[in-house]
Amino acid sequence: MKVLFNKSASKEFSKLDGSIKTVILKKLKVIESLENPRCEGKALVGNMLGLWRYRIGDYRVIAQIQDDKLVILVVKISHRKDVYE
Repeated sequence: MKVLFNKSASKEFSKLDGSIKTVILKKLKVIESLENPRCEGKALVGNMLGLWRYRIGDYRVIAQIQDDKLVILVVKISHRKDVYE
């Protein structure tokens, strides 16, 4: 699978500190290489139904897994206290 960022996630990512970016990119590379990216994440419920959460330190990556396109689309990256707002 390939990891892609939507426009807002890309903007959020660009605002992060360099060391945090490095950690997030490493984790996303691991997720990208997995046969089933769902084994590392957690399915979300409620108004985020259909999205998956990946915990990376104090940050959360919210993504949509598109099996038909073999894509993991990152829709949000934020600190854990702000990510679900």
